[in-house]
Amino acid sequence: MQRRSRGINAGLILLLSQIFHVGISNIPPVTLATLVLNIWFFLNPLKPLFESCLSVEKCYQQKDWQRLLLSPLHHADDWHLYFNMASMLWKGIHLERRLGSRWFAYVIVTFSLLTGVLYLFLEFALAEFLDEPDFRRNCAVGFSGVLFALKVLNNHYCPGGFANILGFPVPNRLACWAELLAIHFLSPGTSFAGHLAGILVGLMYTHGPLKKIMKKCAGIFSSNMHYPGQQYHVNNSGYSRYQDSYQYGWAAYSEETPRNYDAYTAGLSEEEQLERALRASLWDRVS
Repeated sequence: MQRRSRGINAGLILLLSQIFHVGISNIPPVTLATLVLNIWFFLNPLKPLFESCLSVEKCYQQKDWQRLLLSPLHHADDWHLYFNMASMLWKGIHLERRLGSRWFAYVIVTFSLLTGVLYLFLEFALAEFLDEPDFRRNCAVGFSGVLFALKVLNNHYCPGGFANILGFPVPNRLACWAELLAIHFLSPGTSFAGHLAGILVGLMYTHGPLKKIMKKCAGIFSSNMHYPGQQYHVNNSGYSRYQDSYQYGWAAYSEETPRNYDAYTAGLSEEEQLERALRASLWDRVS
């Protein structure tokens, strides 16, 4: 983990441009709050990067547990922030619409903590199994582990279609694994354990007991709750937008009900959908 010289924050400028092109009013509240929080901590970090990153040595052995909260909100540089938050923008719009704002906020917080805990476990296990103490000192920051968990959720709800990984079509159900390998093939300095931890947390939610445990802990909350006063529709750019409307009550969707999302996405990958969305937003502004 290394922070490159900041200079002009071109990545931050591009991220802000995309947010405004999509339209702040078109971004659900928890997704928008997550974007703002990560941008704020990038510009005003509570602690230096090496006092916020997550490692077995710092967190477990030295009992610095606050790193579990700090590490997802810190990024090594502006491009690290850009790629993570551009992905969060797309995933948040789709998943918050499906899960509802309150449950989505609960998912974000839970995934952030569990991804960090599982990352520590994986690094500790590697250090013990390979007898290599350097794994205890590997220090990671960033929101990408949570994003991998959210990608597992999104692919679970949208099982059809293909994603374009390095120019090859990959079924959505396998896309997170293909991305895991592709990212570390192209950028070997990234945290393989951190990304793998995110995938495992996502699988614990979609195929394991995590969702049931979260429901029991939440008590009055339900995973099919939606925030009132918002009506969603799909425009011709291929991504979902919402607008203020009348109070129509709760649950418009059931989390367990499978749906064919190819009609919504036109078989496009998330990057292609986001690109179309941005172009459509620009066109609306011009016209």
